[in-house]
Amino acid sequence: MELWSALIVGLAGSLHCIGMCGPIAVALPIGRTSRVRHVVGRIVYNLGRILTYAVLGLSAGLIGRTVHVSGYQQVVSIVLGVLILMAVILPSRFGALLTGARLHARLFEPLKRLWSRLFGRSSTSALFAVGLLNGFLPCGLVYVALAGAVTTGQPSQGALYMAVFGLGTFPVMLAVSLVGGLLGVGVRTKLRRMIPVGAVLLGALFILRGMSLGIPYVSPKIEQHQDGTTEVPRCH
Repeated sequence: MELWSALIVGLAGSLHCIGMCGPIAVALPIGRTSRVRHVVGRIVYNLGRILTYAVLGLSAGLIGRTVHVSGYQQVVSIVLGVLILMAVILPSRFGALLTGARLHARLFEPLKRLWSRLFGRSSTSALFAVGLLNGFLPCGLVYVALAGAVTTGQPSQGALYMAVFGLGTFPVMLAVSLVGGLLGVGVRTKLRRMIPVGAVLLGALFILRGMSLGIPYVSPKIEQHQDGTTEVPRCH
């Protein structure tokens, strides 16, 4: 899976981040610090979040590596694409795959207790820890990105994929943490409706990639070897 798709998911999904993680970013402790340290603190918070995404991507890449060696990479790519499409088409049954709402409700309370301790401090290390915890919040957008990390088939590439995804969310999340309510509720609601469109495009991309149609970048031809491994020809 090309890294550009991770960046697009991050950039397009930033509006979703405003609704899910925006309140946390706005509520970050300020303390009696200079403007420069205030900005640095918000940057460090987002770097902690991105680091957690990279670690999750490393784990996803390990899973993808196992699938890759087993020769099921194409099947997994198609299955992930179908699941994403089903989550959009049948939201009443599969919508939780994109929103992570149910899991979010169950896991938010333990995280909130940890945050309550950290939010009493405005040090850089505390803000970094808040970002690390923020990255573990159940989130449908992160799940979609992790699906892309799995298809990379390599731990290092999976980590890089999720890091690029996190960088895609960085500009908006930094702005929210600095400015506060960046957009009105009505505007955010309208723009958030575009997220399923991006999910459909990504799901279709997964399916096309799994079909190995020989289309450069979109659906490259994947060669299956006798030992069960696969190879994607690259242009030099």
